[in-house]
Amino acid sequence: MTAPSDTWPTIPDLAGKAVLITGASTGIGAALAFAFAATGARVGLHYNASRAAAEALAGRIAEAGGTAHLVQGDASRSGAMAAVVEETAAAFGGLDGLVNNAGGMVARVPYAEMTDAHYDAVMDLNARSVLSASRAAIPHLKTAGGGFIINTTSIAARNGASNGAGVYGSSKAFVANVTRGMAKELIPFGIRVNAVAPGVIETPFHERYSTRAQLDAALATIPAGRLGTAEECVGAYLFLASERLSAYVIGQVIEVNGGQLMP
Repeated sequence: MTAPSDTWPTIPDLAGKAVLITGASTGIGAALAFAFAATGARVGLHYNASRAAAEALAGRIAEAGGTAHLVQGDASRSGAMAAVVEETAAAFGGLDGLVNNAGGMVARVPYAEMTDAHYDAVMDLNARSVLSASRAAIPHLKTAGGGFIINTTSIAARNGASNGAGVYGSSKAFVANVTRGMAKELIPFGIRVNAVAPGVIETPFHERYSTRAQLDAALATIPAGRLGTAEECVGAYLFLASERLSAYVIGQVIEVNGGQLMP
């Protein structure tokens, strides 16, 4: 790719790799899809409802000389995510990496008002999707002789989340712990598993779930003095994807939050 070469670094060991990014049509996922393509990776660009955004992003990647394969599926359904993985692997002749980025709050619901239906919706989208996609990807990664899985967790996994987002935060804590357990099981096969925990990032996620007052309250707790951008999360993922850069980084969660949380 030529257009983004001045924006994203060249990472030679990612060139030609087949990488599936779930939830890649908007926000952090879209920034990741473009950045991975800029390194020369072939990107499986997963989306569910945001078809127009996904097609527009794939068009940008193609215009810049990159490769993207669109694949649709409901992340909350195990069968759909397995199909997404298989379609991507078939399109690229294999799979070298998986970024489990699909997720969402579903709605802000206080614990006192939470229903079983809300719990199921949040956990299926954020937790089950990671297990389903990873389970389907593991055989392909083993066939490739190794690779990577990077999970997107959240600052909410550590700080209890903001009001009405508690179950979302708990689902992301689940993802963080799955990352550690999966890392132990898969490193003997050369599959490196890690995670990234974004803080408060200006994306459609917060446009949908957070008021301006809620964002301003969060801003007051961030030493950097501003909210983050999707592009500022990309470096952590590229680092973890590159065996050359992070071969000995296993089962870790990289916090990207402007200093809001310093564990």
